[in-house]
Amino acid sequence: MNHTLTADMDFFAAALSQRIISAWQEDEAGVYCELSRGIIEKYSPDYVRIRNIETGKKSHYARDITMFSAAN
Repeated sequence: MNHTLTADMDFFAAALSQRIISAWQEDEAGVYCELSRGIIEKYSPDYVRIRNIETGKKSHYARDITMFSAAN
């Protein structure tokens, strides 16, 4: 079962424990697609920066249009 991260405390706990997080956004058809999977390096009220676990690439995702989830 996945846990959706929404509150600052969720992001803080995930960053502190270095949990693997998935970033999801809706496509044109309204279907959520996984954009990245990685570790939260930084977060703010507007954005979350994730370091991809496969490539090491860092990406920023807007919190208002991105769903973040962590596997339990």
